[in-house]
Amino acid sequence: MKAKNGFNLRTICGENIIVAEGKENIDFSNIISMNESSAYLWKHIQQRDFTAEDLAQLLTDEYDVNPDTALNDSHALIKSWLEAGIVEE
Repeated sequence: MKAKNGFNLRTICGENIIVAEGKENIDFSNIISMNESSAYLWKHIQQRDFTAEDLAQLLTDEYDVNPDTALNDSHALIKSWLEAGIVEE
């Protein structure tokens, strides 16, 4: 899994928002808001391949969450990112 190029995290009015930049993303019309933990993960997966297990490890390193919950949350997050079109397999 990898974040698609041209989708960047910006903080706008205190909200973490994914902004589509570049001509290849000109037709992207979704607004994707991220909470603190998903924004943390997004920052750490830029320019590298990642798995649900990688995200879960990042979560357990940064937050007080058990590994099973972190892995389940990571799978759900990847699914939503795929549906939004901001990551690719």
